[in-house]
Amino acid sequence: MTDSNGNGRPSSRLISGAEYRDSLRRYTPKVYVDGEPIASVADAPTLQPGINALAVSYDFALDPEKIPLMTAVQTGSGATVNRMLHINESAGDLLNKLEAVRILCQETGCAQRYLAHDALNAIHQVSARIDDARGGNEHRARFAAYLEEVQASDWSLGIAMTDAKGDRSKRPHQQANPDTYVHIVERNPRGIVISGTKAIVTGAPYMHQFLIMPSRNMGPADADFAVCCALPVDAPGLTIVARPAGRPGDKLEHGAALFSRRYGQSTAVLVFDRVFVPWERVFFAGEWEHSGSLTYHYATHHRHSCIAARAGFGDLLIGAGALMCEANGFDPGRKASLREPMVELIKITEGFFACGVAASVYGTPDPYSGSFMPEAVFANIGKLLLATQIYDMHRLAHEVSGGLIVALPGPDEDHNPATAATLAEVLRAHPDVPYDKRIAVARFIEDLTVSYQGGWYSVISLHGGGSPAAMKQEIWRNYPLGSKVELVERLLDRGVLHDAARAITRNRQPGRCCDAGCSPPGQAIMVPLPRSGKA
Repeated sequence: MTDSNGNGRPSSRLISGAEYRDSLRRYTPKVYVDGEPIASVADAPTLQPGINALAVSYDFALDPEKIPLMTAVQTGSGATVNRMLHINESAGDLLNKLEAVRILCQETGCAQRYLAHDALNAIHQVSARIDDARGGNEHRARFAAYLEEVQASDWSLGIAMTDAKGDRSKRPHQQANPDTYVHIVERNPRGIVISGTKAIVTGAPYMHQFLIMPSRNMGPADADFAVCCALPVDAPGLTIVARPAGRPGDKLEHGAALFSRRYGQSTAVLVFDRVFVPWERVFFAGEWEHSGSLTYHYATHHRHSCIAARAGFGDLLIGAGALMCEANGFDPGRKASLREPMVELIKITEGFFACGVAASVYGTPDPYSGSFMPEAVFANIGKLLLATQIYDMHRLAHEVSGGLIVALPGPDEDHNPATAATLAEVLRAHPDVPYDKRIAVARFIEDLTVSYQGGWYSVISLHGGGSPAAMKQEIWRNYPLGSKVELVERLLDRGVLHDAARAITRNRQPGRCCDAGCSPPGQAIMVPLPRSGKA
């Protein structure tokens, strides 16, 4: 998957969705889905919706209209890489990633592959931080070599961050069963050996590699649990216990799911039983003091990406809601009772997306790696808004659609000569919208909002990237409350300004020197969006 770029280094060759699917056949992971072993991930019916979703990220990067958005040139190597594997070099990169993820999720509901982008950027930052603390270049060089291979091979990466955790009131080293966290059980001249359990690993069965990262800030006693490394999906000693992607093969009341039979997401628990990782794939092992930085950087990048992902899902609800209004015989522009919930749905979607835009524009270079980081307050506010409003989005889609979305006759009636003709007449509303077209939209909204898959989207929106409590903590920790306090103190003219000893004045406004978010003068903020992009 590489060719020469003239400097002796591997050059990226972007692969197609079909090539991605075929590449999975070169791996032999130990996978169970619903209690059954999977002989070939690429051919397993229960995993096809997830594989289809990942394939879109590959095909979009080869679409001439989308190439400027879905790819990027990595300055260090000069290679053109998939946007989902790019290290952000500017505020413009953050904006382009945001739009790329939104477009992918308009098509797939959840693109999944953007987690690789978030983890690669976080490890890139922390590798530089460790070397700065130690006065060397070992960690930077090791990660750079791995990143080049990832980009050249156009891999999909599963992110194994959340540990099983065991008793939540205890730290990793205090657990009765240490395998509730992934940890190092052996070090030798060739590498490390790890055991333990990671949970909620998105898309695990149909990835090429896994990135293992700590899930929390570690202390000195937890040093063996502070491990970050990469390994192939079929590493010996690794077992993947997964759930199906989407709703393939379900016996559904309203027929084959119009959306989730095509696109879906598997998650898995990864069980590590003395899995060997060579040193060239170990990014840190025991550097407990840097585990908190890695989790913080990853969470910020990931919450920024989640904003775009749920905006793409919101676009599906907005479009389907409008179609349902039309099929029911109403024009929302003329009927306030429909226009108001439609505008509310638009407000929610574009409101949290605007926070993602702000986090991009105000993004700043990391002081150690130089790569760009989304502004933390806006990223966390946007994620908090979508996490708590996803249920309102569903409610509003239901409000404009009517009860038909859960009260349809079974699809077999569409072919029943005793009932089909009658149903086609009585379940038709707008004279210009045929019965089957109205019913198709209703079943589409059912699939997105009131099905197993609909519930799934709600839960991952609420908890994906951390709980609302975690986002509130980051907002409070990063918000420049001290600047607001000093503003009022100055206006009151009490003679009391900044005092480092006062808790409420500690956090002050970061520099915001320009409307381009500290980008170099003349640098394009964004590439032009493809015409087939955001509606």
